[in-house]
Amino acid sequence: MSAERTGEAAASGPALPRPMVAARDAFGQALVDLGAADPRVVVLDADLATSTKVSMFAAAYPDRFFEVGIAEQNMTSIAAGLATMGFVPFTSTFACFASKRATDQIRIGIAQPRLGVVITGAYSGLLAGKTGKTHQSVQDIAILRSMPEMTVIVPGDAVEVRAAVFAAAEYGAPIYLRLTRDPSPVVFGDDYDFRIGVAVTVREGADVTVMTTGLMLPRALEAADTLAAEGIQAHVLHVPTVKPLDVKAVVEAAERTGLVVTAEEHNVLGGLGGAVAEVLGEHRPTLMRRVGIRDTFGESAPNDQLLQKYGLTAHDVAQACRELTATRR
Repeated sequence: MSAERTGEAAASGPALPRPMVAARDAFGQALVDLGAADPRVVVLDADLATSTKVSMFAAAYPDRFFEVGIAEQNMTSIAAGLATMGFVPFTSTFACFASKRATDQIRIGIAQPRLGVVITGAYSGLLAGKTGKTHQSVQDIAILRSMPEMTVIVPGDAVEVRAAVFAAAEYGAPIYLRLTRDPSPVVFGDDYDFRIGVAVTVREGADVTVMTTGLMLPRALEAADTLAAEGIQAHVLHVPTVKPLDVKAVVEAAERTGLVVTAEEHNVLGGLGGAVAEVLGEHRPTLMRRVGIRDTFGESAPNDQLLQKYGLTAHDVAQACRELTATRR
């Protein structure tokens, strides 16, 4: 069941300007704070500690930090062993390596025995610091969403990253936590109640529903502001847990407007758009559009240029909404 955003009325839309915080910075600090509260927490890194900010945990708790080098498969198997001994392991590497290079170790060592390992994939999506197609990961949600026993969490801002880290540590089952590199707007207040498997209504509207995951959330809210000025009221449902999907919230949001746009920084095949289409196809057939990467690889370029080329801007979300609402005229 969906929950409304706390600390700000869902009907009011976003309060601008917002502070900008990088998900990786929020992740690093959350791990430090979690480590103080829970001595079971350990972190394993694949030679990317400075980039992913787990270096903060390493400095605070060197005896619970394990640098395995450029050996993602080995790191994953070590984490599985630690989980069987009662530890709460977080593995840390780039999303492209976590979701692809170590897939078989995740499948056999973590997912099949259903161990409580948190697999963190940093530098996800297109906006990965001009690393180009080799390091951009636009298929990771699809890969790990299709793996039995795996939970997939894609936070929308720094507040949600922190909450997800603490929730993941208590979950006791395999989790893929998808993180991004660069600063992005903070949407939620400090009293935000994040729960795994629960979608969040962040804006009320009656004309078209926008369902987001990850850092498409602030872009969707910007699009909703633009549409409101045109007389189109967008209902925005944020979906931080892509698996298990909040089926009830998705169906209710679709019923509310009868039109759905999904927005994600991921391939439109197998990600949030695919998950929503699957649910609505079974429970509530709905006219929809998917804003995302159109089944292609990325390239190296500044963030704004990548967003524009691959159709991931607030303008693109708004345009998809306009096209859907035009079908009613």
